[in-house]
Amino acid sequence: MSKIFISCALPYANGPCHLGHLRSTYIPADIYARYNRMIDNEVLLVGATDEHGTPIAVKADKEGKKPIEIATRYHKMIVNDLKSCDISFDSFTRTTDEIHYKIAQNFFLDLYGKDLIYEKEIKQLYCEKCEKFLPDRYVEGICKYCKSEGARGDHCESCGRHLDVVDLIDPKCLTCNHTPIIKESNHYFFRLSSFQKSIEEYIDSNKEMPANVKNYAKNWLKEGLNDWILSRDMDWGIPIPLEGVKGKIIYVWGEAFLGYISSAVQWSAKTGKDWQEYWNDTAIHFIGKDIIYHHALFWTSLLEGYGCRLPTNIIAGEYLSLEGKKMSTSQNWVIWVEDFVKKYDSDLLRYYLTINAPLSKDTDFSWDDFGRRINDELADVLGNFLHRTFTFTKKFFANKIPEYKNPNDDDRTFEVAIEEIPNTVGKLIEEFKFREGLVEIIKIAKKGNKYFNDQEPWKAVKEDNQRAANCLYLCNQLAKALAILLKPYIPNKAEEIANILNIPIDTKWNDSKILLEVNHEINKSKPLFKKIDEDIIEKEKESLYKNLESEEKNLGNKEEKGGEEMSEQITIDDFGKMDMRIGEILEAEKIEGSNKLLKLQVNIKEKQIQVVAGIGTKYSPEELINKKVVVLVNLPPAKLFGVKSEGMILASDSSTLLACEDGEVGESIR
Repeated sequence: MSKIFISCALPYANGPCHLGHLRSTYIPADIYARYNRMIDNEVLLVGATDEHGTPIAVKADKEGKKPIEIATRYHKMIVNDLKSCDISFDSFTRTTDEIHYKIAQNFFLDLYGKDLIYEKEIKQLYCEKCEKFLPDRYVEGICKYCKSEGARGDHCESCGRHLDVVDLIDPKCLTCNHTPIIKESNHYFFRLSSFQKSIEEYIDSNKEMPANVKNYAKNWLKEGLNDWILSRDMDWGIPIPLEGVKGKIIYVWGEAFLGYISSAVQWSAKTGKDWQEYWNDTAIHFIGKDIIYHHALFWTSLLEGYGCRLPTNIIAGEYLSLEGKKMSTSQNWVIWVEDFVKKYDSDLLRYYLTINAPLSKDTDFSWDDFGRRINDELADVLGNFLHRTFTFTKKFFANKIPEYKNPNDDDRTFEVAIEEIPNTVGKLIEEFKFREGLVEIIKIAKKGNKYFNDQEPWKAVKEDNQRAANCLYLCNQLAKALAILLKPYIPNKAEEIANILNIPIDTKWNDSKILLEVNHEINKSKPLFKKIDEDIIEKEKESLYKNLESEEKNLGNKEEKGGEEMSEQITIDDFGKMDMRIGEILEAEKIEGSNKLLKLQVNIKEKQIQVVAGIGTKYSPEELINKKVVVLVNLPPAKLFGVKSEGMILASDSSTLLACEDGEVGESIR
């Protein structure tokens, strides 16, 4: 028996959970935790909401509230979201809990006392009007790399680069829109560079670490680890615990990790059990792809500096897109957990997000595919097998398990498959291959349907009663195994199957290998999985795409709308403001998630610009290369489908381009 410490990445308390959170982190962690409990390992599954940092402080400023009010609001939402999907936490706390403050400050002091944290003066942006330094998201400006507007002080969404606040062009204070100045500020740095060699050894020697985590970490290690700033100039957060230091807090990435520990400490206080026994035996982190760097390199270095055992493994779920397009909460291109579980059983969500792709690969949520999988796999395969088994047992054998005698070759083959399936699925879960385990369950349910059809119990009961009895005996044995093997994946439906079979709900994994006794009586059955009508799926898609249409309208996307807005009269002065040039299309490619939009690279002589054009139904990308077109070049930059557009290609209502093959590139149109 092992003791296993399992943690889930801390959800940030500035919004509720969406499907991406569940897919990458919480459902995989819960499957692993439930399975290990079933094989008699002692499990401690912990989590907490991450409640410090600038986004919460900025949101609080905008709403005229205190940051703790914002964090409390979303903590409650997140707890409800996770409960609604049956994530079986042993402890789920908050990083604003008093014990977390104490642990984080003691951790900081320990590293400071070992000279692993040092002081250094750096340049920071300072708002003279607000009389404060502007950390991270308190400032926005133009990215110095891709020149996109709206880049934050820590990140540019357009090009994905990490930024320092001083990297911004034309920065503005988010609070007052004042242009800040550069000012010196004293900060605290963690000697991350000192752990380069030891972290390389940790990553290289960990044979069980998934390739996506290992490769990502190695790429960062090749560039070399740089010391990490561990403080911020602001009030919202955990104060730096050094005498004479005021107005500085521990950077959220310097203390949020410790939410795993503070959550476990609170569990220990309630149960009297020592959380450290679990950590020191086996510690597994479940995280999303976007924070591999932080966990594989930064967190492990902090732990090593403190003197803690490093995590046994780090499991990172890749991204979940939505209908072929990157999820965006700001554009409302997202499905919130609360909205989903109001209409659908949470087990359907757990099933789909697991079966759709291995955890180590990006995947997509498609309403069409969701409906297809639920109908074809859960209803037609799994549900059909169980319903026929239970219905025929009632009809032919009075709801009792019949006697098994003189099996034929088909019976023996099917019997062996039933015997092997618990070990097959269990091994895959232990290897974190959750999808593959679920695929094997669906495969044996398909075998069950084929076996049932081949044995024809509805005919055999009249001609060879024992053949029908053997068929229903084995099908009920598989049904029992499925009731147990499905518990980590779809716990509610597994419980319903167990209730029909009249077996205990609180079963262990190896109970799936124990056969139901002859004459064991089962209960009345009912359909377990209802099909989802195509009309319902279409309505879900319509509702989702309305959000996108609204976004396009707000951005003035005349290309997608057919140019209706141009029907209003303009003056000659308005026309004179339009800078139209002849441009040559150098590159063209489709934009995922849109049938109409193409991303074009257009040469207008003095520079090359990127244009998003709604001509994809009229032209293929290949036939646009080297074509000369009329381009309106003095539009303000806009984002369409998340892609930056710096102009407009002129076309008719039918998307036919206004071509100028004889014109010179860069020539003005008047």
